[in-house]
Amino acid sequence: MSVTAQIRERLEAAFSPRELEVADVSESHRGHAGYREGGESHFDVRIRAAAFEGRSRIARHRAVHDALGPELIGLIHALALDIGT
Repeated sequence: MSVTAQIRERLEAAFSPRELEVADVSESHRGHAGYREGGESHFDVRIRAAAFEGRSRIARHRAVHDALGPELIGLIHALALDIGT
């Protein structure tokens, strides 16, 4: 399963989001640190879920990282998060 699919699957399972976009933006980082041929190293994620209501920005980011887990986070060089309710 691709890293993109794993991100999507884990975030859907953890938060039942009303909106979820997972974009592999690795190609735009070609030649930069962490770039891997074939992509799947740099991601932009936009997620909207009621589960984030009342949580601070830091708590929201921690929740996403916890949902992804250390193994998956270890495969990702850069993860930009846009998190809302």
